[in-house]
Amino acid sequence: MISRDEFHEAQAYAAEQLAACGIVLTDAERDAIEVADFGLSRLHEDGLMLLVYVNTDRYCAKELVLYPGQTCPEHRHPPFEGAPGKEETFRCRRGLVHLRVAG
Repeated sequence: MISRDEFHEAQAYAAEQLAACGIVLTDAERDAIEVADFGLSRLHEDGLMLLVYVNTDRYCAKELVLYPGQTCPEHRHPPFEGAPGKEETFRCRRGLVHLRVAG
């Protein structure tokens, strides 16, 4: 688990990076930036910061911000209970992204 200071530092970093891309946030949006360390307590290595626009069982639209060299741990959104799983769209606004997929 990360500290309160790490959380607020990560929120501020994410807001700065989004602003650098020309994304204007309201105070409420800035406060709503989520910080995920996936329970690993190594935020600068494994985790991400995100601003959620839409998140349903089928689709998500989010702004993701990572520290340089940070990795979002492997995860999946597979089909379950007859539902086809979750669709995600990626757009790199700044920097470089490496995405690993099976096959």
